[in-house]
Amino acid sequence: MVAYIIRRLLLLPVLLFGVTIFIFAIFSLLSPEMRASLYLTDVPRSPDAMERIIKKYGLDQPIHIQYWQWLNQVVRGDLGWSKTAQRPVSEALLYYLPATLELAIWAMIPVLLVGIWLGILSAVHQDKFIDHTTRVFALVGWSFPTFVFGLLMLMYFYAKLQWFPPGQVSDWVTREVINGTFIRYTQMYTIDALIQGRFDVFLDSLRHIVLPVITLAYVQWALLLRVTRSSMLETLRQEYVTTARAKGLSERVVINKHAARNAMIPVATIGGLLLINLLNGVVITETVFNYPGIGRWAATAAGQLDILGVLGFTLFNGFLLVVGNLVVDILYALIDPRVRLD
Repeated sequence: MVAYIIRRLLLLPVLLFGVTIFIFAIFSLLSPEMRASLYLTDVPRSPDAMERIIKKYGLDQPIHIQYWQWLNQVVRGDLGWSKTAQRPVSEALLYYLPATLELAIWAMIPVLLVGIWLGILSAVHQDKFIDHTTRVFALVGWSFPTFVFGLLMLMYFYAKLQWFPPGQVSDWVTREVINGTFIRYTQMYTIDALIQGRFDVFLDSLRHIVLPVITLAYVQWALLLRVTRSSMLETLRQEYVTTARAKGLSERVVINKHAARNAMIPVATIGGLLLINLLNGVVITETVFNYPGIGRWAATAAGQLDILGVLGFTLFNGFLLVVGNLVVDILYALIDPRVRLD
């Protein structure tokens, strides 16, 4: 197991190196003057300032020297200036990430609970009414465009019923933050509200987060349900399950103790990748519900041609995907010891 983890860790820098090369190749397509203008924050931008930026960042050097200097900047956290966030890109990522993290945490709870439970239930009752119902429900959810489902939820539950408003919190909570009567320790309203015992803020934050969570969960758990069902059906056909039933064990013990545990191997992999996808910033969902996460910021940056902001978001996604896949691979090896021999 240790050797397997070491091999995966040794491969990590190679993958990250490939990600940085790909991102820099896109960035280098711009002219030195255009790239230099992205680092300037003063208006109007003087020619002398442009020349200083070109010299400072080596934008007139050969491409391999430019890449090395850019990589050093990335390692130091210098990703440039985001004109949409009006702050450095690295600070913008840290500023918008907690909102997306909060959304991802709440969305993963129904994704895992509902997806796995209905997947097992569907497999146990194969070709029965509940199986057909859940399969149709999952197929509709997986085929439904996220923005369409989100707009329908927003139109009915906000515009018509006025139950769940968009955004992150109400204005009165924002005023309390400004006045200092509510402290944001983790920058996640629901967590901070529980820490301070502010259940009024907690309920207000939940009202705002319900619709984006349902939108994300319905699309994501549909995939998890189908994977769980397929894995469970394959496991139920194994000889050790037949042997457990022949020994007179109850169906509940056979399903929960023998079949479900082994069926969770591919489910754990899919669940980890779904979480990574949520942390990457669900651009469409956050934009539809005006949720101030990293995904909506990236969409705004792209719309306003904030190139450094988009590149920073892309670099963050690439890093998160590579590291997340490493964690999933190690988790897979812990669940299934046969992976360690590969």
